[in-house]
Amino acid sequence: MNDMTPGIRIRPGGLADAPAVLDMLDGAVAWMNSRGNTEQWGTTPYSQKPGGVERVERYLTENTPWIAELDGTPVGAMVLDSGPSPQMPIEPAEEPEVYVRLLVSDRRRVGLRIGAALLSHAAEETRRSGLELLRVDCWAGGGGELVAFYERNGFTPTGTFLSGDWPGQVLARRLA
Repeated sequence: MNDMTPGIRIRPGGLADAPAVLDMLDGAVAWMNSRGNTEQWGTTPYSQKPGGVERVERYLTENTPWIAELDGTPVGAMVLDSGPSPQMPIEPAEEPEVYVRLLVSDRRRVGLRIGAALLSHAAEETRRSGLELLRVDCWAGGGGELVAFYERNGFTPTGTFLSGDWPGQVLARRLA
């Protein structure tokens, strides 16, 4: 159980969670599109994008996945790794780190602070591993709403990048 969001339980994830994670990603694309955001993840449901299903399956088997549940139902997912995706034009950290590769929550559960609970768990996992640096990258477009979300959760912008036409922001959180 997470003290931050009553009723939310965070557990290790695995390949069996792929359908739920894909459903959350598809819901996130639809939600963004309904708000006029077609640039961040496009308009095609994630589960129908070339390589989308395989990418999620790799995340759940090759990285460290965590699933947020509410009353036994998956409502959020986070994937942690030791650094940014090699496909992203992001400089590696100069020290060991924990890197948030994926963070998504069920858009039907907006307001429950699921993303914040998962990021709090990421901070706990970073401390538990003996490291002090937690980083993430995100889309920097759309007025910076996603960057502001990470800032509200203790992250500081450290650098920007472009992946094609996609503007990105790298953020870091120092843990004592």
